[in-house]
Amino acid sequence: MIYFEDDYPKDMMCLFKGKVKIFKSGVGGRSQIIRMVRPVQYFGYRAYFANEPYITAASAFEACVVCMIPLEIVEQFLRNNGQLAMFFIQQLSADLGIADQRVVNLTQKHIRGRLAESLIFLKESYGLEEDGATINIYLAREDLANLSNMTTSNAIRTLSTFVDERVITIDGRKIKIIDEDKLRKISRIG
Repeated sequence: MIYFEDDYPKDMMCLFKGKVKIFKSGVGGRSQIIRMVRPVQYFGYRAYFANEPYITAASAFEACVVCMIPLEIVEQFLRNNGQLAMFFIQQLSADLGIADQRVVNLTQKHIRGRLAESLIFLKESYGLEEDGATINIYLAREDLANLSNMTTSNAIRTLSTFVDERVITIDGRKIKIIDEDKLRKISRIG
């Protein structure tokens, strides 16, 4: 764990190495992955500027290197440097736009569309392994379900359907994209 819901933010974080998920506990103890952080992205500062405790939590998927910068120092820099302040306004604005789009997709797309979108998102966020097809992240089925706003059993069933349709192959936690065009079409159709 990097931080917990309801903690008060003290540091802005920058992920140098590894993969991090930002998530929120939901109804019945289910988690919803809000977003994924990749190197070199900043996170953990929104709550500070909103003057509130964290409404999410963050944890690592694998060994990570995270730089922690005291937010009081960041605030001083922002007050004295308009270009730096503008950078963070742009970051927050981009994150808000992505969040808005995700809300629509997670509430209006069918399960197949949500899972296809998540697989494309993971590919675009973390890239592919040397074979040029395997997504460069190892996710538990539960995490993939939490990212796609579905139950683990639905994620497993839908992944099996994608395998049967020759869209992906699965080897343990490794997912290889066989037909990216079809995967994108499934995501678009929803």
